[in-house]
Amino acid sequence: MKNVTDSFVSLGHWPFAGSFGFNTDILATNPINLSVVIGVLIFFGKGVLSDLLDNRKQRILNTIRNSEELRGGAVEQLEKARTHLRKVEMEADQFRVNGYSEIEREKWNLINSTYKTLEQLENYKNETIQFEQQRAINQVRQRVFQQALQGALGTLSSCLNNELHLRTISANIGMLGAMKEITD
Repeated sequence: MKNVTDSFVSLGHWPFAGSFGFNTDILATNPINLSVVIGVLIFFGKGVLSDLLDNRKQRILNTIRNSEELRGGAVEQLEKARTHLRKVEMEADQFRVNGYSEIEREKWNLINSTYKTLEQLENYKNETIQFEQQRAINQVRQRVFQQALQGALGTLSSCLNNELHLRTISANIGMLGAMKEITD
């Protein structure tokens, strides 16, 4: 501090050399120059600095206002999205319930259809078995009849002689003639 006061005190002792020159004493000239520059800056820069600060303040307020509006819009969109999500979840639950009901219904339809098909197949099987049994019975009857007929013919052939054979034929012709007279 002593140097600063010494520099102001020494201002009064400058010798006049009759010409203008530069003072090379840095400690003596800096505080004066700084005080002049600061004074000029404060006097002329006060309005510019105030305008710059006002503009900056206005931009910050506008940015905050815009941010608030965007936040409000985002909150509104979030609520819409939540509402839509709830609606979609309800629809999904409804589809799930309907889907399970439809699956259950289709399962029972398939079971009923399969049961009916099995019943029809069982009926066809029974009919086929009955048909084959009847056919087998008829074949057995035909064979038994054929064998019985062959046996009877064989027995008749061996038992019948020509005379008995002629009498049987005559008797049968007589019966046929009598039947014809009755029908006429």
